[in-house]
Amino acid sequence: MANKKNMNGNYEDSLNNWARQEMIANEFISVLSKLFYNKSIELVLFRSQLIDRSASLILYRHSYAENIVNKQLDIKDSLKLAKAILHCDVKPSKIDIGKLSGEWDLEKKNFVDAEDFIKVKLKKFIDSETKSKQPVDVVLYGFGRIGRLLARELIIQGNGHQLRVRAIVTRGNSDEEIAKRASLLRHDSVHGPFRGVAIENYDDKTIYINGHKVLMLAANNPEDLDYTEYGINNAVLIDNTGIYRDRAGLSRHLNAKGISKVLLTAPGKDDIPNIVFGVNDKEVDYLKETIFSAASCTTNAAAPVLSVLEKKYGIAQGHLETVHSYTNDQNLLDNMHKKTRRGRSAPLNLVITETGAAKAVTKIVPTLIGKLTGNAIRVPTPNVSLVILKLTLNQETSVEEINDLMRQTSLSGDLVAQVKYSTSADAVSSDFMSEPATSVFDSNATIVSPNKKGLVAYIWYDNEFGYALQVIRVAKNMAGVKRPTYY
Repeated sequence: MANKKNMNGNYEDSLNNWARQEMIANEFISVLSKLFYNKSIELVLFRSQLIDRSASLILYRHSYAENIVNKQLDIKDSLKLAKAILHCDVKPSKIDIGKLSGEWDLEKKNFVDAEDFIKVKLKKFIDSETKSKQPVDVVLYGFGRIGRLLARELIIQGNGHQLRVRAIVTRGNSDEEIAKRASLLRHDSVHGPFRGVAIENYDDKTIYINGHKVLMLAANNPEDLDYTEYGINNAVLIDNTGIYRDRAGLSRHLNAKGISKVLLTAPGKDDIPNIVFGVNDKEVDYLKETIFSAASCTTNAAAPVLSVLEKKYGIAQGHLETVHSYTNDQNLLDNMHKKTRRGRSAPLNLVITETGAAKAVTKIVPTLIGKLTGNAIRVPTPNVSLVILKLTLNQETSVEEINDLMRQTSLSGDLVAQVKYSTSADAVSSDFMSEPATSVFDSNATIVSPNKKGLVAYIWYDNEFGYALQVIRVAKNMAGVKRPTYY
């Protein structure tokens, strides 16, 4: 990215400099594509996706890095390092080019050139004898808000090398229903149009999505289908309906031929492992267990921050309040509803309701059992929510110390893909639409009480998109296809 010195000078110089930067960014995009499609290496920039992004957006990401690491990143350095990765024998992996660029800026004097630097930094990815694993089939059971986002991201991100969307199961698959499903995939009022091709084929009951011929199947019961008839074997089924949440109900999917594991996109009951990736994903036996839960969107937002604070300070007690965008469960206008208050018009009211997130968090961080209460307020926005944590800590702290802890958490460690550190003084909910991080810590809103043990923290999250990415991370672990990462 152009540094501040290049922003000086006359109008023509500034414009010409930007054009040169965009040319470099477009060359960078070409190298990105070669790495992704030919070598199954995905580059991200401080966890932000770079594949299928414009040159100007990539330049913005480089500029925004100043808010994270206190300096802008140079697109020329990113291009140089990307080329070095392409030329070296790096195995399939996911690599943060932002982290590498920062290290290159500090350490390049110690290396002969960029390739020498890459051979040292990515040595374990070069020396690895791990063979590329075969991609695993995925069945999406239910095709609502989360199901459609999963289909989009699995296809855009994965390129068929890790998880392959082979079938989508809904209650019906008539020509009209397939047309409607395809249209809803192409057009999304919240997240915008699908970046690619989605064409329905009524003759073979498929939707052609960026080269993936995805079967549209109909079933009223989980065990009704024999997926092996369609060449689908040992698949991971992601249940997006929320109808079945206990082991008995979800086990019905395993009675269908071709399904080997089940992932629920809601909190699981009984002894089903509830996973918030980055917090407790390493505690699960993926070979032994066959049914998993990716918990809820709110649990995925709160648990990363709570786990960091519990480990650093200890939490004596606290309250979790989620200010949550309205959902399809609510009514557009006042009408009957089985739950209190949710029958009132969602676009017109703030609606106090319950949330199971406080209890669900204790399944992720067991040391918090008995310490948290929780509630929710549904608000008239279509997407992006906010967790407010009011905590009493066991040790004294300060606003500066809390903010520095969360900033460091966003830069290194197990939670870099989950926690983002926000410094914007004017941030509002719409700024976090389609945000990949599941917990965006608002540093300007942090409050510490005069006794230095009371903390109020604000955490933004895209309750649809950010959660969908967490589901995909769990699914990759279940399937055994998750690539090593350099974050």
